[in-house]
Amino acid sequence: MGLFGKIFKKSKEDIDKIEIVSRTPVGRFRVLRVFQITGRQVLSGEVIGGVIYPGYKLKGKDVGVIMAIERQHKRVDFAISGDTVALILENNMKVEKGEVLEVYQS
Repeated sequence: MGLFGKIFKKSKEDIDKIEIVSRTPVGRFRVLRVFQITGRQVLSGEVIGGVIYPGYKLKGKDVGVIMAIERQHKRVDFAISGDTVALILENNMKVEKGEVLEVYQS
């Protein structure tokens, strides 16, 4: 593993330790597509409530951390209810098309 791999790669133990601190969801996201781009899991779908920012966490069967948000192939700082966006995740999570995920603040 190279220097960048050691710095940026999260171990399996780190991913298993992802916790949700806040008790109340700040938004909801409906998954329309799930795919991989350059080794990252990407969830395409619609924000159906609240606001989503990078760094927030998604909760379904697993927990994932949002690394970036894209709308029409451009990075954006946030997404609001009604937006169709792609969420680029820091880790892979088990998720299915049509599933509604809760969004929590970090």
